Amino acid sequence: MTRTPYRYPALLEPNEKGRLVVHFPDLPEALTDGADAVEAFAEAPDCLSTALAARVVDNEDIPAPSPVRPRSIPGGAGCDDRVEGPAVRALCARKMTVADLARRLGIDERKAARLIDPRAAAKLTSLEAALSALGYAVAIELYEKSAA
Repeated sequence: MTRTPYRYPALLEPNEKGRLVVHFPDLPEALTDGADAVEAFAEAPDCLSTALAARVVDNEDIPAPSPVRPRSIPGGAGCDDRVEGPAVRALCARKMTVADLARRLGIDERKAARLIDPRAAAKLTSLEAALSALGYAVAIELYEKSAA
């Protein structure tokens, strides 16, 4: 069985109360928010699931997702749209330094820097530990490749 992942793009915008709102352009009814980007995006999967489930229950069409344009999560010194790698984006979202990450993991700064360097090879368990220290979880998706 071939599984096609659906990835709906989410946009983050501040509201008049200073909270950050996540909305999905393909599903205008799907809105959630948070005090910061990390909290807002943590709420996003549940919001999206609820909106899709409501459409199924109401027998409404489910739109195909728009193309996703990858961007980094803003925040942190030196973080911008050129930032790559999940650990770097997580560090930027938390507005933390490599030294902060090293302290949380109980390792020296050089090792912490290697963990977040997208060009360096890191073991999945080490990357998971770094992301976990930043409040994130790693999920692995397994699906059958489509026959060519």
